[in-house]
Amino acid sequence: MTNPLNRRQFLALSSLSAAAAALPAWSFAQELTPEVADGVDWYNVQDWGIEGKGWNDTARYFDRLPSRAEGKVRAAVWNLSRHSAGMLVRFETDAPSIRARYKLLSGNLAMPHMPATGVSGVDLYTRNEQGQDRWLAVSKPATQTVNAVLTNDIDPRPNGERRLYTLYLPLYNGVESLEIGVPTGSDFAAVAPRQEKPLVFYGTSIMHGACASRPGMSITGIVGRRMNRPVINLGFSGNGRLEAEVGEFLCELDPAVFIIDCLPNVDGPVVAEKTKPLVLQLRKSHPETPILLVEDRTYTFAPFRQSSRERHARSRAAFKTAFENLQSAGVKNLYYLPGDNLLGSDGEAATDGSHPNDLGMMRYADAYVPALQKILGND
Repeated sequence: MTNPLNRRQFLALSSLSAAAAALPAWSFAQELTPEVADGVDWYNVQDWGIEGKGWNDTARYFDRLPSRAEGKVRAAVWNLSRHSAGMLVRFETDAPSIRARYKLLSGNLAMPHMPATGVSGVDLYTRNEQGQDRWLAVSKPATQTVNAVLTNDIDPRPNGERRLYTLYLPLYNGVESLEIGVPTGSDFAAVAPRQEKPLVFYGTSIMHGACASRPGMSITGIVGRRMNRPVINLGFSGNGRLEAEVGEFLCELDPAVFIIDCLPNVDGPVVAEKTKPLVLQLRKSHPETPILLVEDRTYTFAPFRQSSRERHARSRAAFKTAFENLQSAGVKNLYYLPGDNLLGSDGEAATDGSHPNDLGMMRYADAYVPALQKILGND
């Protein structure tokens, strides 16, 4: 069920103390009034809130870690936390066209192995008559400031009611501001972020979103749609290193499941050193919350490179040993997902042998969803 708000209502973020900041808390407040310009009603998404944001006390609205994380986590992690990976905003409208007006944090709009649509685009899905979210449009940013018609000539619903839309935010860029535009006079309703406990993912560039062609094709985007659950994406490119400093902030969240998917960024000795302390850190603050440990994917070139096979073997052996030792020590609700088949076996699911392409993201989700459904007891 959605929670739509008309122009005389919007959901405003309730103030939370820094110590209690976790999922947003919402309450009804003042009128939601668009800015009208050149026949377009512009709605600022900050007026009703984005989903996938774990803290309210952020330096910038679209940051992934709270401002107090600066100086506690390594600088690389902090800088990457300014990216809006995993965030989305939902709304309903009967408009025949939809625009997006937004400003990006960085002028680096694309990467050599990942297009601007994934790095810096916003990605629009809509719900069909069967209750399924289906892709509709993505922006193609060419400048740091974007004002784009995402789609037009949208078929009206047979009964004239509003459609539900989900807009995914950029994966590898930050967002300074974001507005949604519809033709003046269109019926528009903000939809509050869902309040179910989220799936919290801590990982590497793969979880961050490399190399999805667009934001909705990230692992967290696909898993969130398939499971109809909120997600929080704490993937940090090259910097998912099982660190206690990041664990400190994970402990402040209240998820349905913690997913730890860091092996692509750590070798055997680091895995052996840091896996157990991180799990115990989470378990101390969350005695019952399930924790899923995920092995690294197999490089698609590994069949031809012994060094790669040996790296996988060392990391996985250390990870599995830590898992078994934790179980032997009585740690409950701890689960394990092997990595051999995360990208399949045909060698076609990675952009560069390491980072999933869209096919690889789908295959990751194919492995994640049944594992998470089993953990959550709704398989």
